[in-house]
Amino acid sequence: MDQTITERSVGLTERAAKRIAALKQQEGDSSLMLRISVSSGGCSGFSYHFDLETKTAEDDLLFRHHGETLVIDDASLDLLAGSELDYVENLAGAMFVMKNPNATATCGCGTSFAA
Repeated sequence: MDQTITERSVGLTERAAKRIAALKQQEGDSSLMLRISVSSGGCSGFSYHFDLETKTAEDDLLFRHHGETLVIDDASLDLLAGSELDYVENLAGAMFVMKNPNATATCGCGTSFAA
């Protein structure tokens, strides 16, 4: 069942879900989930990280949208709550992009943010 975005969740656009499905197909593993995490660093203070994984930890929360599952640890969710993950293709390239309402500033490439 797909969830709607709430204050304590993270959403996923249909474009991003299709890209995750394509990556899973390339890897040949339909059990993969996209882990989104945040760490300190980057030019704006915090950096987004995206990894395909099959395992979860005790403090992970799962969010299912458009048939795909996002895995986010509780500490990262504090900085990501209410966000939505999109996938964009433009002249600069193709990439996942977080639409994060908690970000007070972002770097030019969109991979780091301040909160």
